[in-house]
Amino acid sequence: MELIDVDDVDVVDMVDIVENIRIPRQIHIRRNLFNIYSNVEFFRRFRLEKGTALYLLEKIEHRLEYFHNRNNSISPMNQLLLTLRAYASAGHFVAVGDFVHADKSTVCKIVSKVSRLIASIAREFIYMPRNEVEIASAQNKFYDIAGFPRVIGAIDGCHIKIQSQGGADAEIYRNRKGYFSVNVKAVTSADLLFQDIVARWPGSTHDTTIFRNSRLMHRFNNGDFGNSILLGDSGYMNLSYLFTPFLNVQNDGERNYNRSHVQSRVKVENLFGVWKRRFPIIAYGCRMKLENVLCVIVATAFLHNLARLRGEPEPPIENLIMEHELQQAIRDGDIPLAAEENDLGYDYRRHLVDIYFSRL
Repeated sequence: MELIDVDDVDVVDMVDIVENIRIPRQIHIRRNLFNIYSNVEFFRRFRLEKGTALYLLEKIEHRLEYFHNRNNSISPMNQLLLTLRAYASAGHFVAVGDFVHADKSTVCKIVSKVSRLIASIAREFIYMPRNEVEIASAQNKFYDIAGFPRVIGAIDGCHIKIQSQGGADAEIYRNRKGYFSVNVKAVTSADLLFQDIVARWPGSTHDTTIFRNSRLMHRFNNGDFGNSILLGDSGYMNLSYLFTPFLNVQNDGERNYNRSHVQSRVKVENLFGVWKRRFPIIAYGCRMKLENVLCVIVATAFLHNLARLRGEPEPPIENLIMEHELQQAIRDGDIPLAAEENDLGYDYRRHLVDIYFSRL
């Protein structure tokens, strides 16, 4: 290569020389995330097994953009796995992008898009019992836990941490713990499956308000579930189909009722714990726009159900500190207020104690 003496050229010639120098473009080879890991390593990183990931991809692949291999675009499978990795790593998009040499903004767009696609099919696996056979099966499974009759689900709220969204309405998302969150209402089955989920209310909203404005309450009022009941904590009101514990126990019947109620209703707390353990982005907070956060919440609930229905194991607890933090996060949604006792609901609860729990 001929050396150039700066003294022999003027400034204009030097500019022309610099502009004509071509810097070779660096192209990173995308790794095939599905093939490079063993089954154990794959599950540890993405919280789902390979068979479940393939099953999920079949449902959404036709809506993922992947026209050609020019410009080294990210394949549909890698888009799905990047999203799963974001769910499993508390949403640190820079670290997630390092998996396939993708920029943070690219990862954010992919996670948002894939989350919307998964949330759009959530009703396939998140639903209340749909007929008499399913209602009877749900009641029998809850009865086998602690002998509480006619229960088809346990209901509670769970706070998912978010960033401040700014604007005039930002403070309505600050919950009683002092941080910004979305208050998510969920109903669980005895098998720890999401039967119903509502993810749109600000963190300052009371659990009772969410339930009063839900489609689920409308369905119970219409008698869609027969004589079935839900179990809720003392933050809910008493209705003919929503039973809460007695705050001041006065006899053995009420004591038996409360014991059975607690042992059955704890299933919803267990559900939140397993859900947050599988997808830490739910436990530690989601740093995205609000509309994307809501999609992530529903998408991870769908994936939780999918994993349990396919018999997948639960992710291991890394250490006791993480378990302690998860249990603290679970309790963020509890509101220890006295129940608002509706006369009709209170009479039904008293009737059940008199004819059943007092005779145990």
